[in-house]
Amino acid sequence: MGVSQIKMPQLGESVTEGTVDKWLKHEGDMVKRDEPLVEVVTDKVNAEIPSPFEGKLVKIAVAEGETVRVGAVIAQIETAAAAAAAPAQAKAKEAGSAHAEVPPEPAAGNAPVAQAAAPAEHTDGGERARLSPAVRKLAAEHGIDPTSLKGSGMGGRVTRDDILAATGDAQPAVAAQAPAPPAPSPAPARPDGKREELVKLSVMRKSIAEHMVRSLATSPHAWTLQEVDVTNLVRYREAEKDSFKARHGGALTYLPFVAQIVCEALKEFPWLNSSWSDDGVILKRYVNLGIAVSIPDGLIVPVVKDADRLGFTDLVRAINDLVERARNKQLKTEDVQAGTFTLNNTGATGSVASQPIINQPQAAILTTESIVKRAVVVDDAIAIRHMMNTCLSFDHRIIDGMMAGQFLSSVKQRLEGWTAGSIRL
Repeated sequence: MGVSQIKMPQLGESVTEGTVDKWLKHEGDMVKRDEPLVEVVTDKVNAEIPSPFEGKLVKIAVAEGETVRVGAVIAQIETAAAAAAAPAQAKAKEAGSAHAEVPPEPAAGNAPVAQAAAPAEHTDGGERARLSPAVRKLAAEHGIDPTSLKGSGMGGRVTRDDILAATGDAQPAVAAQAPAPPAPSPAPARPDGKREELVKLSVMRKSIAEHMVRSLATSPHAWTLQEVDVTNLVRYREAEKDSFKARHGGALTYLPFVAQIVCEALKEFPWLNSSWSDDGVILKRYVNLGIAVSIPDGLIVPVVKDADRLGFTDLVRAINDLVERARNKQLKTEDVQAGTFTLNNTGATGSVASQPIINQPQAAILTTESIVKRAVVVDDAIAIRHMMNTCLSFDHRIIDGMMAGQFLSSVKQRLEGWTAGSIRL
């Protein structure tokens, strides 16, 4: 018998840590190789991590909601034979599930978060549960004795949710030192009498917040907008969408049209398809196009690899596939890595102008806004046209306003000059 370690994988090129969102197995459960083991969330992806080994889950080292560095031990699996871990390790490494087999007792420092969580006495069914530092702090703030609660976490562990649930009847310790203030005169906004509500942040929302703050602190953002007459494109799509779906089985949206044109414009202006380094600007001679996808927990950006080399129909299929898998939490590690430029269709929400935040370490991000009918002047006459704004945020260390404007003008000219002969569906 041998014990193999499961480590926090690196789910993204610049990701340095991840958060355990949900364990899909319990201690003592038998786990098959490649069976989903744990849900991990970063600022780039929310993914199910499969087990690289087959065996018994003997230890969960990181509780749900805890964040650890990439490479930290999060669990241990007892395998039938230590030698069986070697081929599984190689396969998991290819899938980005960073792990390695080590002796049964992990070396000091391999799991800092698990070691830092000092155990607290709490018994439920004979099992011993631990409190994370965040849970202990929250309990102290509200004057709640966690040992008096029945934990809903793994092995009877008391979680943040348990503490928050208990706050409905418990007051913070400091409140007992002063008389309660008089009841406010306005009628309560909620049936339970509370006028405010604390909504717990999801792990993904916290990760997105940290990533956005880091992006703004990393690069000086600048922003520009141009309006585009997409009347010809609208007419073309309306005429072709039904037959396209009948032939290829997928919806024909505006996004792949813009994606293909953006790839062409990036070839003309490669500085938009680059990243900053201390030694200079790294120009990418390929286009890995990130497509921002809205999901219930937030926003995720899967990547169409070598999008500039795909034909239009293949580009449609690739985008539709990534969007569907993103919304079903079926993305793989490689699906969110190595993006060079990001495209976001904010128009799907009704937006007509936006200032997106750059997806680091990229140099720029483009949004396409709602297509609306407006009266515009065409050849000195007023006409009703389908108009759309395109908005570009860019890293001002790399790109100046003139180049950004030229890039957007190139995208604009290609969209406005669309004809039935531009592609073959």
